Amino acid sequence: MISFRSLTPSGFYGWHVVGWSTLLVALTAPGQTAAVSMFVDPMISDLGLSRSAVSTAYLVGTLTGAVAMPWAGRVLDRFGVRRVLVVIGLVFGAALCAMAVVSSIVGMTIGFVAIRMAGQGALGLAATTVVALWFERRRGTALGLVSAIGTAAISSAPLLLETLIADWGWRRAWFAEGVVVLAVVLPVAWFALRDRPADLGQRPDGTVRDAGSPPHIAWGVTRAVALRTPFFWVVTGGISACGLYGTAVNFHQVSLLTERGLTATAAAANFLPQTAASLVATLTMGLLVDRIDSRVLMTSSMAALFGALLLGTAIAPGLSAVLFGLLLGIGSGGMRTLEAATFPRYFGTRHLGSIRGTVTAINVGATAFGPLMFALLHDLTGSYTPALLASLPLPLLIAAGRAVRPATAIGPAETATEREKSHH
Repeated sequence: MISFRSLTPSGFYGWHVVGWSTLLVALTAPGQTAAVSMFVDPMISDLGLSRSAVSTAYLVGTLTGAVAMPWAGRVLDRFGVRRVLVVIGLVFGAALCAMAVVSSIVGMTIGFVAIRMAGQGALGLAATTVVALWFERRRGTALGLVSAIGTAAISSAPLLLETLIADWGWRRAWFAEGVVVLAVVLPVAWFALRDRPADLGQRPDGTVRDAGSPPHIAWGVTRAVALRTPFFWVVTGGISACGLYGTAVNFHQVSLLTERGLTATAAAANFLPQTAASLVATLTMGLLVDRIDSRVLMTSSMAALFGALLLGTAIAPGLSAVLFGLLLGIGSGGMRTLEAATFPRYFGTRHLGSIRGTVTAINVGATAFGPLMFALLHDLTGSYTPALLASLPLPLLIAAGRAVRPATAIGPAETATEREKSHH
């Protein structure tokens, strides 16, 4: 039998973890709003449902899926990423296949629960958490690469799905997504990943242990301690605001932009500038988060989100539509990397799954309300402008939270050995 070690190349394996995790983040696409939005109009038409009813089903499914995220984080800490990923892959793939036979709002809601819980929440949480465990000094760079390339793939999914749904129909498209997830996630989780560097006799960042240095010991505060720090809530608020409004816009993007004069194809193509901007912002954030105060970077993401929402009230075909996509991509892409890289630095990795599971639950929960809020206000007023204007205060409020200092912060320039000594 071929062992895992025989398949493992010599040298630091962390960069291979980055590659596999990037693939896993890309495969969260079927559970993300950008991809789900491509199915909304065809399903509404074929099943005879209202837009508000589908948005409500999405809200219920997303909220229910969010409730499971703190539990998923604890399971990651207890059993390790590899074994948990196998279960996530099975649930996610089966749920996508099941969406192909949905015939009622009840079935749709159950499907949304499963794909939002396993796809948008648990799969992304596990994929980024394992990267955080393999790196310390270069954590921001590693997570920036994972988030940037993975997000680029997610944002490109609508264009592929538009063609796939047109050629195959939405039922076959759902089933195809499920088959791909099962065929890729399961072998990657079981054969390619390991939970921590110690599993292969390595150390974070590939550093070599000196004979006189202490062994690397994972440290970290508990979730209860992290939740008592204002800094946790400011950062969590920032990523949740991006989730709330980014999901709302993406879910109704075709409707919103066609209402502003764009064609359906141009509306779907607007995911491209979002992808490009998110890619650049994520890579840039990954490089900067290890060097610059996280609060400054968070403010820049909130400014981009505010600009996108404000521009959305006056968008038109052409340059303004492109700028709208760019700003939305900058805000969302930057915050994802900021949260993933910052919390391990300030709160440690021993209970990282539990802490980030709570963040994911709040973020996923926030994404549930955006589509319904936009749908209801649109149904009442006949326009998306009131919803966009009502969204403007939150990014400003979170940006003002930069005055909050992280109570448990450990400087990013501190060496791994010094960090270990400080926690013995």
